Parts: sequence; C-alpha cells; structure tokens
Amino acid sequence: MSDQPGTPAQGPGARRDEPAAGQQDAEPVHPWQGGPMTGRGVPADRFAAAPARPAEGNGHAPDRLQPRPLERPEVDPSQRNAFARPQGVSGGFDPDQHGLAARGIEQAPPPPDALVQAFGRPPQSSDPLQRAPGEKPMTPESEPDPALWNSGDRDPWRDPAAGAILGPPAVAEEQSSDDGEREPGPLLSAREVLFGRRVHPRALAILGVVALLVGLAGGFLGRITAEEGNPLVNPDVTLAEVDQGSGDRPRGAVSQVAQRVVPAVVSIEVRIGGQGGSGSGVVINGNGYVVTNNHVVSMAADTPNAQVSTVFHDGTRAPARVVGRDVKTDLAVLKVEVANPTVAQLGDSDKLRVGDDVIAIGSPLGLAGTVTTGIVSSVHRPVRLAGEGTDTNAVIDAIQTDAAINPGNSGGALVDGSGAVVGINSAIRTLGSGGEGGSIGLGFAIPIDDVRRIAQELIRTGTVRHADLGVNVKSVSDGLADGAQVQNVQDGSSAAGGGMAEGDVIIKVGGRKVGSADELIVAVDRHQVGERVPVTVVRQGRELVLDVTLK
Repeated sequence: MSDQPGTPAQGPGARRDEPAAGQQDAEPVHPWQGGPMTGRGVPADRFAAAPARPAEGNGHAPDRLQPRPLERPEVDPSQRNAFARPQGVSGGFDPDQHGLAARGIEQAPPPPDALVQAFGRPPQSSDPLQRAPGEKPMTPESEPDPALWNSGDRDPWRDPAAGAILGPPAVAEEQSSDDGEREPGPLLSAREVLFGRRVHPRALAILGVVALLVGLAGGFLGRITAEEGNPLVNPDVTLAEVDQGSGDRPRGAVSQVAQRVVPAVVSIEVRIGGQGGSGSGVVINGNGYVVTNNHVVSMAADTPNAQVSTVFHDGTRAPARVVGRDVKTDLAVLKVEVANPTVAQLGDSDKLRVGDDVIAIGSPLGLAGTVTTGIVSSVHRPVRLAGEGTDTNAVIDAIQTDAAINPGNSGGALVDGSGAVVGINSAIRTLGSGGEGGSIGLGFAIPIDDVRRIAQELIRTGTVRHADLGVNVKSVSDGLADGAQVQNVQDGSSAAGGGMAEGDVIIKVGGRKVGSADELIVAVDRHQVGERVPVTVVRQGRELVLDVTLK
C-alpha cells in the first residue's frame, strides 16, 4: 500500500468511468458478493447512489451507480514511524539490506576486555560449555546432530513435511531377567556353612580368627575398666560417703508444702502514731501464740499507745499483745485471740544437713504469703544481730540459707521438704549501706530447737534466763588454732569459781569447739543454768580442762 494518506487503493472497488477499449461491460457484482468496499470495510450499497444518466445514442451502456469517495483519515506520525516501510523500500521484503540495524532497538556495547578474558571462551574453542583450564569432559563429546531436516537421515520427527502416519501402539519392551534385579536366594544355615561346602574353608578360618581377636580385645578392655578404672574397687581412690536415705527427710513438691504451711504464717503490723513497721510470724500453738523476732515488736513493747495486729492468710486481721521477748536470742511471743487457727508443725533443726532443700515463707516488703526456695548453706553459724532502733543485741547459732530473704521476712518460717518448720528467719547479709541492699543469697534463721525452748519459757514465765560464764573475751588466732582470749574475769562469776584467769584462751566448751568470741557466746548458751560444763583453755602453751558451774 502507498505510504501517502488519502490515496485510494487500486483494486476491485476503484471507480471506472469508461470501459477499456475492446472490452465489454462486466456483469454487475452484488454488494454482498465481493463488491466494492469502503475504506472501513462497509459494503458499497450502504452509501447513497448517484443519479443515473440517460443512455446516449452512441450505443454505450449507461453508467452504473458508483460509491462515494473513500475517506482516509490522517495517519498518526508515531504509527507511521513504527509500521511504515523504510525510506527507499517499495516492496514487502528488502533482501539487499540485511545489515541495517532495527529501528528503536539499541545494541548493547561490547563487554570489557577484563570480563571477556575472565568469562569468555578460549580462542578457537568449540566447547559449548565453559570449563576450567585443563579440564576435560567426563565423556567424549560427539559431533552435534545436524539441525532438523538438514540431516541426511529420514526422520519424520525432524521433517516438517512428513505426513501423519498411524503406527502400532507404543508398548514398553520386556526386559530380560539378566538386566533386572535378581531375586534373593535362600539363606544358608549354620550347618550348610560349616558342613555343606557352600563356603570356602579359608573364609571360615579367617572368620574364626577375627572373632577370637575381637573377644580378646573386649575382655582386655573390660578388665581395665572393671579393675583399674573403677574407683569402687581401686584402693588408691577414696569416695565420699553417700547417705542412701532412710526416709527421715522426705521431699515434697514446693506447691504442696506451701499450701500446707502458708496458712500458719501471719503478717505482723506495728503502729505507733505516724510510725510503723512490719514483719512476719508463725503460729506455734492452737491457743493463738505466735512466735516472731524481737526486733519486729520491740518498738511497741514499752509504748502504751502502740498497736500490734496480725493479718492471716485469708485476710483476717486480729489485734495481738506481746507475751514476752528475749533480746539475747531476738525472739518474741505474741498472743492473738482467734478460734481454731492453723498451727505450723515444728521440726528438728539438729537433723539438718548442708545441701538440704528449704523453703522460706513470710511477708517481705509487705507482700504476704511470699514463698522462696533454696538450700541449707551452713549450720551452726554464729551471727551477731544488732537491729537499728531496737534493743536487740543477740548472737544466734544460725542456719545459713541461700533462699531469698528480704526485709519483712523477719519472724517468718524456714521449712524443710516435708513442711516442718526448722527455723525462724531473722537476718540477712547485704552489700548496701544500712542493710537496705536486699538479699544476696546470705540469709540466717534461728534453729527451731532454740526457738521451741525460748518460746515455751516466754509463754510460761514471760522471761528467759541464759547461762553466763562471766568473762569478757576477744577473738584471737596464732596461725594454728583459733579461740576466745579472756580479757577479764568478773568477781563471783562462773569463770572465777572454775579457776579461769586472764590471758587464758578458751578453745572448747563441753563438746563444742570455740574459734571466736561469738562462738563462745552460742556455746555457753546451749547449756542450762546450774549445769556443770568442762571448759578447755590454753594457758602458757598448755591445755587445761576446767570444770565450770554455769550461773
């Protein structure tokens, strides 16, 4: 077609005003049988016909109705640039101009020389894939098959002009038994292996030798492991004794223990005007007697307007009065008027061992019913207590534990795995100033054996009498042994009656060793007033045993 817009195409629909010379008029063509078409593909009879002229006398046939002129809209320049023929090309193909670059397609620049050297094929290489230098193909490469029908073979799959031929159905060829997997044969029995001549005798001999060597090696290693590597039979190794347990210290789940003991632990609140304090206590008697620390209630002991109240686990609040207190052991007993309280079961602190599981229950920082767990870190640890703002000046033979104990836990229960109370939490060691640093895993509790003795005497008489040796001592050590050196002896005291003199170093009271001044206090306090106790001292390098009657 012409690249000039608006020019009608020469074809069957062109207007013919005059017939060619020597040519008869053609038969009329029906508009729906390939007649003239408009430029938009509409049959010519859709347009209005021009009026016919009368036939002239020269013998010519009258003119036929002609279609209206074709309407050719202007061509968009962008479409002309995209679809029009190139300049100088008149046909549909241009076989003489193959080197022209396609319009609108930008050719990428050649790759850099560095990339060509790194990733390009070596010069004059015919390998279809890139290989490492010196690498050879795994299998020898054959010449590539000729492309499609250029091959000399008559392959209908490669010949596009081959006709469709129906052949037999595609059935898989049967594989011979030699190519497939062989069926497993019958297994040989021991009799056939040994006597059936199915196995070569040399193989049987080798198998026997291998079995013998394996047995010898296993026996040798077993002997070394059993005799030399086992400390149970090696006399050069000493094993730590293990207590198999006799059921004296049954262990229970912490949740079960807490469920039984928490109702027997109360919170104690002390109010004196606008001041106040808090702590914990343990119900030890069905009549409403509660044991706690002296430093918890000491501020309200001699104050008429002081208010002491106890808060039970279920939220019941009841007033309490101080029955008695002991400043030398930091213990006190309260009386609460309640009916049928939950009473804690008291255990035996002398049976505690280092490593036993313990549970601390109390109201740290006012948080009632708090439960923490730990182990017994040490027993019979002398600890001096001196509470600020209280008259407490005690030295206790404490149970050390790493169970978390914080301010407010004082007076609470320390229980074992069976739920029996083995101590009353009293003090902690902190790193902060003024004891406000919180728990660092060093907590101390008064043994329940001492608590039971002191509480019974306070309930019965309201006071407690403690044995006193009647000496002032200080802690000393000569590098080989520790003890408490006597600084002075009080007149008429137990020490004076037993013949003790200044400068004597006390190293043992009864059956307990003494290594410091605090240990001397707890060792003497273990005995009753009026009891006669042997005291071992070192005087001028010699050990002496003095019989002292405690007052």
